[in-house]
Amino acid sequence: MRAIITVIGKDKVGIVAGITTELTKYNINIIDINQTIMEEFFTMVLMVDLSKAKESFDEIKKALVLEGKSLGVDVKIQREEIFNSMHTV
Repeated sequence: MRAIITVIGKDKVGIVAGITTELTKYNINIIDINQTIMEEFFTMVLMVDLSKAKESFDEIKKALVLEGKSLGVDVKIQREEIFNSMHTV
């Protein structure tokens, strides 16, 4: 299964490292990543492969949200099919 992760918040050192380290803990592979800084705001979108993760989607989601809070950013994860259906006109 693939998922889309979005990360948004005030820019600071360590955001990419914190999120990607958390993904490594769960054996989640990054398929695609795009990040930018818009004025003082950091934004990142990742497409990830969850097929080798042993934990449930809900456990992974909780861990990413918790890591986001510790970094001071908002992290959301959605299954790819839900993301696609929400963004189809």
